[in-house]
Amino acid sequence: MPYIDPEVILEAKKMDLFTYLQNYEPQELVRFSGNVYCTRTHDSLKISNGKWCWHSRGIGGRSALDYLIKVRGMKFTEAVEQIMGRAAIQPPVFASKAEKPKKRAFALPSVSRSTTHMINYLMRRGIDIEILQHCIETGRLYESYPYHNAVFVGMDEKGTPRYAALRGEGFMGEADGSDKHYSFGIPAKTDSDTLNLFESPIDLLSYATLLKLHGQDWRQEHQLSLSGVYQPKENADETATPAALERFLQNNMNIRKIVLRFDNDKTGRAAVQTIRAVLPDSYEIIDKPPPSGKDYNDYLCDRLNLPRTQTKERREAR
Repeated sequence: MPYIDPEVILEAKKMDLFTYLQNYEPQELVRFSGNVYCTRTHDSLKISNGKWCWHSRGIGGRSALDYLIKVRGMKFTEAVEQIMGRAAIQPPVFASKAEKPKKRAFALPSVSRSTTHMINYLMRRGIDIEILQHCIETGRLYESYPYHNAVFVGMDEKGTPRYAALRGEGFMGEADGSDKHYSFGIPAKTDSDTLNLFESPIDLLSYATLLKLHGQDWRQEHQLSLSGVYQPKENADETATPAALERFLQNNMNIRKIVLRFDNDKTGRAAVQTIRAVLPDSYEIIDKPPPSGKDYNDYLCDRLNLPRTQTKERREAR
């Protein structure tokens, strides 16, 4: 291998991927949402907070050097020479870490004239068609255009859309400007003092489908999703109640029982313990993870003898 001075290697490693693309390949840099970016070539490769992760391949790193080797397939020396060669011709301008992205206005994705792709996708995951039709009729669910993703809409007390989670084949994201205080949910059709809490809209719909399979009224109790994994902070004193849960409890003072139907993984179990700790003792909190599989959609698919959706597909976004 050709000799490269160790100091040169250290300099090459200092350049993060965002800085590299911004300075030398700006056509590859595409804003995904907020301060999260992806590349035009690989829309499941996300760049944020000095790190990058290629979700569809399960690999990631910090530096531009890692990216050139792991994604572009360059040899180590070739990658170092490319970074330092470009830097010698055009010294990079590093983005200020203190710079905060401007808050973007909330905008729902365009609506498709058809719901065929969306319904087929969700029914392949076991969701009952009657439940889907209810969500469509109440404006909580529609198919986007041109990507044909399922759009799960969260509304405020006046029925105005304030949040949208997007799901599709190998895709996960949310609309720009989404307010997590107003996440996707299905309220009970009559007064109820019980709230079922989920990590995602699809888990919520899976649980509703399971209730229907058991001959139970799937709208007897409130159902709310957190639109993603709830990440407690390392310092418990700084951990707050999830935004969607906080808003719901403020607007539904009669709630007495909260059933946590989170995933069967380390993050889901940690979230259960944290929510128990941050909520007042006046609430009865019950932990009800799915009897099998990682989440309630896995469990539903097991019940219906359908193939489970791969974890990579759930985490991938563009």
